[in-house]
Formats: sequence, C-alpha cells, structure tokens
Amino acid sequence: MRFLLPSFFLLLFYFFILPTSVFASASGNLEEYVHRLSLNVVFVASLFIGVTVLLTFVIKNESERLKLLFFGLIIIPTIITTLVLVGSTLYLNSVSATGGPVHWHADFEIYYCGEKIELADPEGFSNKVGTDTFHEHNDNRIHVEGVVIDPSDVTFGTFLETVGGKVSKTSLDLPTTDSRLQVENGDLCPDGSEGQLQAFIYRVESGRIVRHKIDDLPALVISPHGEVPPGDCIIVEFAKPKNRTDHLCESYEIQILKGKYSF
Repeated sequence: MRFLLPSFFLLLFYFFILPTSVFASASGNLEEYVHRLSLNVVFVASLFIGVTVLLTFVIKNESERLKLLFFGLIIIPTIITTLVLVGSTLYLNSVSATGGPVHWHADFEIYYCGEKIELADPEGFSNKVGTDTFHEHNDNRIHVEGVVIDPSDVTFGTFLETVGGKVSKTSLDLPTTDSRLQVENGDLCPDGSEGQLQAFIYRVESGRIVRHKIDDLPALVISPHGEVPPGDCIIVEFAKPKNRTDHLCESYEIQILKGKYSF
C-alpha cells in the first residue's frame, strides 16, 4: 500500500492542479471552461491508464504488491474521472439560469449597402462555425445548445465573437465567405451614400409579429425559443439611416404565408 501513496498524490496533481493551471486564464463562459477541463481530465486519465497497462506487459514481476499497485493506478483515475464528469454536469445544471441544457434558435440576416452578406463557412471536418454552445451551421441561424449560466452569455455580440467577428453600436467586423467585412458609421457605400450600422428585430408577442429597431445590438439577448418563429429574426444593415427595414427572415416569411403568424 505504501507504493500507492506517491502515485495517488501524482494523480491529484495531474487531475486537479495541472488542469486548473492550464485553464485558469481561459476565456469564454463557465460551461466552456468546465467542458475543456473535463476533456483534459479524460485525456490525462486515458494516458495514465494506457501507460500503466503497457507497464504490466513490460514488467515481469508478478508479486502481489506490484499487482495491487497496477490495479490502483488503473482504478483510481477511472473513479476520479467519473466523479469529475458527473460532478461537473450536476454543478453546471445547479448554477445555470435555465436549470439545465437548452436548445434555442434565432435567425439573422446581414446587409451591406443593400447586399446580403454571408458568414464564413465552416472549415475542415466541422459542420459549424463557433463553439459547441454558441454557433452557426452555414444557415443564418444562431444555435444556443448547452447550459446557459447567465442570460448575458447569449447576446448577439457574444455570438459574433464566437464566429470570429465583433460588433459595437457603431461598427461591424465580420468574417464572410468572400473575405472580411469591416464598416463603421460614416463609411461610404459604393453609391457614395454615407452608411450607418442599424439593426431591427422581429419577435412574436401575444401571438402577433412585432418589429422593433434595436438601440444596442451587441447587448441583444437571444429569446429562449427552439423554433423560429417565435424565436428572433434579427436584421443587421449598414445603409442610410432608416426607421424600419423591409427585410424579413425566410423562416418568418414561410410562417406568415402559412397563416400561423401575422403582423
């Protein structure tokens, strides 16, 4: 048993001290941090168990003490990993504003001087741009999939940051399918007119569609709906100043034609 004690403290270092030091300065919300921490614990455990199994084939000593040591080096990381995964899930659910995982959606369209702009497509084997929690599948739809710790974590500004962009009240920086769109209030459109960043939102209130102009686009919190509509339709335009938009998300157009919703 005395051989297990140093190994146990070594496991504590790998499972708790090392992951914490690696991710303590990690950016992103709490769910992303815990998710990466859990993946790190699983990786270290798998590596540790794999090395231990290899040692059982290399070391020919078959003493009961050594067998007990190898057994401990396999069972301890297995138990710790299970506790970390279960504990992290229970913890996130307990501190979340939603009481557990959600699956919300909101549609959006972005226009530059009247021309519709598409976000950059997913790369490699990934089918999404963004994070597991906050992403887009090349479908002009914001996907919120996971635990929402605080509503302020699911804003339009946060979404653009996860896909490699940035937005303020007066500027927009966005990766697109062509290159990159970077505009600021006062920049000129191709026709020589002075543009301004503006945003509008369609929502379902009391069974009817309403349209509002958004004053603070970065801080806009996504509505908690799985379907669109009643989920949000967000229209972002860089154009001449206007009080309303004529653009509408396709999902809203379809439901209006079906007679499910109306203005």
